[in-house]
Amino acid sequence: MSEQQWATWHAEHERRLADPHGFLAITSLNYLTTEPQRFPDAPGAWHTGPQGVVVELAAGESLTLDGVTLTGRHEFGELAERSSVFPAFGEAVVEVAKRGGFDIVRPRHPSHPLLVRFHGVPAYGFTERWRLTGRYVPLDQPRDVTVGAAVEGLEHVYESPGRVEFTVGDVDLALTVFNGREPGSLFALFTDRTSGVTTYAANRSLAIDAPDADGTVVLDFNRATNLVCAYTDYATCPLPPAENRLPVAIEAGEKIPYERLAPVG
Repeated sequence: MSEQQWATWHAEHERRLADPHGFLAITSLNYLTTEPQRFPDAPGAWHTGPQGVVVELAAGESLTLDGVTLTGRHEFGELAERSSVFPAFGEAVVEVAKRGGFDIVRPRHPSHPLLVRFHGVPAYGFTERWRLTGRYVPLDQPRDVTVGAAVEGLEHVYESPGRVEFTVGDVDLALTVFNGREPGSLFALFTDRTSGVTTYAANRSLAIDAPDADGTVVLDFNRATNLVCAYTDYATCPLPPAENRLPVAIEAGEKIPYERLAPVG
């Protein structure tokens, strides 16, 4: 990746963050129980149970899902872990999702001040120094790794197919990796000695392209990104496994968001 390619990639990443119904538009995080609950930023009374999420819409209330208008009682059914559906009302949507085994509702409003005032993500400038070559070491059998979350009391479970070994200076390092979005690709959650100083304290994420046939991978820390918990307290982001706390300062990738340096009022 050249400096120009990185600039194009970074601009696209910022564009996705600014989506009208993206994570910066979330106005609340609500955990559902068996008792119906109403929320000020979404229509309906919401609850969950063995059959999944249910909303009861009062007279004059409606939601739209896949072009179908929902009124009265609607059952979303049991949701898969890390899945979401997005029924709409007016210019807003309600994210109905399962995270860490809990059913949640997160309304997303394009008028939310955090989104309206968003003006990009600070980052280190591109440098070839932090494009490193590593080696992917697969496990004999993938294993489930349980990690904490940005929300207290929540845990996430990810399947890890192996680790990536690499060297910074004369320090040999390794990252536990998880399966990425594209077949064969990987990603790592990590902290380093810049965490809490110039980069977000809790975590950053690094996408890694599929290894070559001999296990060679490129770790381009210029593409280290913040998770959404860096911007909003309404996220349920996973934390890195303990072994991914790197004892070096990786001065590359995204920094502490402006929103954390100067919180939105």
